[in-house]
Amino acid sequence: MGVFESHGDVGSPKLAGSAAWNPASQEYTLSGAGSNLWFASDECHFLWKKMKGDFILRTRVEFIGQGAIAHRKIGWMVRQSLAPDAPYADTAEHGSGLTSLQFRRAAGSNTEEITLGITNADVLQFERRGNTYIFSAARYGEPFTSAQLTNLDLGDDVYAGLFICSHTADVVEKAIFRDVRIIRPAPIGFVPYHDYIGSVLEILDVQSGKLAQIYESEEPFEAPNWTREGHALIYNLSGGGENRGRLSRFDLASKTPLILNTGPCVRNNNDHVLSFDGTMLGISDQSEGHGGKSRVFTVPVQGGTPQAITPLTPSYCHGWSPSGKFLVYTGGRDGKYDIYKIRSDGKGLEARLTENSGLNDGPEFTPDGKHIYFNSTRSGTMQIWRMKPDGQGQEQVTHDEFNNWFPHISPDGKWIAFISFSKDVDPKDHPYYKHVYLRLLPIQGGKPKVIAYVYGGQGTMNVPSWSPDSARIAFVSNTR
Repeated sequence: MGVFESHGDVGSPKLAGSAAWNPASQEYTLSGAGSNLWFASDECHFLWKKMKGDFILRTRVEFIGQGAIAHRKIGWMVRQSLAPDAPYADTAEHGSGLTSLQFRRAAGSNTEEITLGITNADVLQFERRGNTYIFSAARYGEPFTSAQLTNLDLGDDVYAGLFICSHTADVVEKAIFRDVRIIRPAPIGFVPYHDYIGSVLEILDVQSGKLAQIYESEEPFEAPNWTREGHALIYNLSGGGENRGRLSRFDLASKTPLILNTGPCVRNNNDHVLSFDGTMLGISDQSEGHGGKSRVFTVPVQGGTPQAITPLTPSYCHGWSPSGKFLVYTGGRDGKYDIYKIRSDGKGLEARLTENSGLNDGPEFTPDGKHIYFNSTRSGTMQIWRMKPDGQGQEQVTHDEFNNWFPHISPDGKWIAFISFSKDVDPKDHPYYKHVYLRLLPIQGGKPKVIAYVYGGQGTMNVPSWSPDSARIAFVSNTR
C-alpha cells in the first residue's frame, strides 16, 4: 500500500470499496460507495496510516468517470478512530466542484463545514499543527486557496489517509491520487543552519506536472545539477554528518550516490554550477583555509584538483557563460551583495554588474549568451530581473506578490523556472523548510504557472537543474 498501512470501509457501505498502489507510476486508485460523510455517522472507503504529531498531506486528485451523484467526495481525512461516528476532519473535493473542510468535533455529533473560495480543485493539501488544521486547495498551475480550523482535538494518535465516498449506497465510484506526499515538517524551535531534517530527490515532468520520488536520505542534501549527458545529478551534502560540505554524484540508473573528489575544497555550499559543455564544475567552498567564507573554484566534472578563481570573499558561484570563458557570481563586498563577472581561468579582475541599493543574487546566463537573469530586491520584494552580459539594460521580469529566487533557463532557451516564497518571508531571505512553489514562465513573458507545490526552500532549487532535453527538472524537498 505504498506509504500507507491498510485500508477498509468505514461504517457499513452496501457495496465494498478497494484500494490499489502502482509502484511504477506512484499512483493510488481508490473505489468506494457509502451513503455519505455527513451528519453523525460516515460511510466511505479509507486508505490510512497511523500518525502522531504534526504533518503535511498533499496529493493531486481525479475522479474517474462522470459519476452518479454530484456530491461524491474524495480527499484527505484525519480520524480519531475507524468508528463511523468518530471525530474527524477532511478535505473534501466534491463531484460538483465544491471544495470544503468538513469536521466532526465529538463522537456522534453532526458534521460541520468550511467552504473554500475555489471550485474544481485538483491539488489538495492538509496540514496539522497541534489542534489546528489547514486545508489548501488549488487548480493545478495556480497558487493555493486556504482555510483554517482551530481547536479541533483529535488526540495525538490519529488515522490519516485518502478517502472516497460515492454519496449513494448503490454506486461505487473510483478516483486516482497522484503525487501523494506525507511530510513531517521541521519541529517547532529548530535552529536554522544548525538543525536539519531529511531530503528527498524528486524529478518533475514540466509539461504534465507529474512527480517521481527517486531517492531519500536522513542525511540532508541540496541543489541538484543535472549533468549534460543526462546520466547523473550532482548535489552538495549539508547537515551535521561526516560528509557535510562534500559534493556527491548521483547516478540515475543505479540510484546510488558517490562522493566527488574536490581536493581540499570539502566545505561546499549549494552554489555550484556546470559549464555549458558539461566538462567543468564551478563550486563555492568555505573551508577554513580561506577564513570560512565562500570562495569560487573550478574543478573537472569528474573530480580533481580545484583551481581558485575569486580572491575576494564571500563569493557564491551561479553561472558560466556559454563560451566557458566567464563565471558570474554573487559577491559580498563591504556588506553589500551584487552580481559580479570574472574570467573562468582565474586571470584578471572581477567586474561588478549591479550597483543598485538592493540585494542581487542568483545570476545565470541564457544559452544564447545574450542575457544574464538574476533576482533582486531593488523594487521591494525579491523579483526576477535580467540584464545584458556587460550589466547594461537591467529590467524587471516578474511583478507579483511572491518573493522569487534563482531563475533557471531551460537548455532550449524557452522557459524560466524559479522558486517562489510567500510574501510573509523576508525578501532578503530564502529559508529552509517553508511551503514554496516552483513556477514556470515563458522566456518571452506572460503569467507564471505553478509546476510544483513543495515543502522545502533553501537548497530546493538553487542551481540549474533542467534535464538536457528541457523536459524535466530535478529538485529537493524535505521531511523528517
